[in-house]
Amino acid sequence: MHDLAFVFAGFFVGLVVGLTGVGGGSLMTPILIFFFGVKPYLAVGTDLLFAAFTKMGGTVKLARSKHIDWPVVLNLSAGSIPAALITLYILHRVGPADPAVQSLMTTTLGFALLLTAAATLYKALRGKTSPTAVAPGQETAAAKPRHWSLPALFGAVIGTLVTLTSVGAGAIGVTVLMLLYPLLPLPRIVAADIAYAVPLTLVAGLGHASIGSVDWPLLGKLLLGSLPGIWVGSHLMSKTPERVIRSLLSFLLAYAGLKLIAL
Repeated sequence: MHDLAFVFAGFFVGLVVGLTGVGGGSLMTPILIFFFGVKPYLAVGTDLLFAAFTKMGGTVKLARSKHIDWPVVLNLSAGSIPAALITLYILHRVGPADPAVQSLMTTTLGFALLLTAAATLYKALRGKTSPTAVAPGQETAAAKPRHWSLPALFGAVIGTLVTLTSVGAGAIGVTVLMLLYPLLPLPRIVAADIAYAVPLTLVAGLGHASIGSVDWPLLGKLLLGSLPGIWVGSHLMSKTPERVIRSLLSFLLAYAGLKLIAL
């Protein structure tokens, strides 16, 4: 019965990801901790690989349709991958199950969820006011950040956050990209965010696996539910009030974040 509950949890998260594009980590990690009593370090490690596998299919699809601005992905990865490796090294030295590390993970996860809630609500209220296409002759300018150092700097912050909490590469990443690349159309921002999240969550997830922070049977059950969930969600996207769903989701994430900070 427990196995079926994990599959259903995977389906629910996949459905929400398909409907809204909000990162699965911001939902799956709190669900594993609160509803199933999974230890924070196992929830984070397992969810990182869950995110990598669920976003891989989306990245391949976006790459084939040439929606991904690879220089943007590389600029972010230049900061996020080294930051993830440094964080993993520290976790390996201290030990992921150490009470102090567990406390740091839950508190950081709480703040990350509050940030994600704010970013999700901002996007819901702001709507689709970002450009939807690049103006003629602006292709090169659109893929340039406000300053060359900012993507690597913000990438490093997100890389650390994702490795510690499995949260940050979704709504937070999209908001950061909106600020750094104001001329880049929203569909291409979302595509870049999904694409750079794959190597980041894969590196962080495999790093967690190497220190024993991944529950492989649990990962299999979650993926069994999430892959059909994403398919159903993406097909229902045009028939659901996205702004309402995003607003409700932001309050749910804020509630989970406050509970984790209070733990």
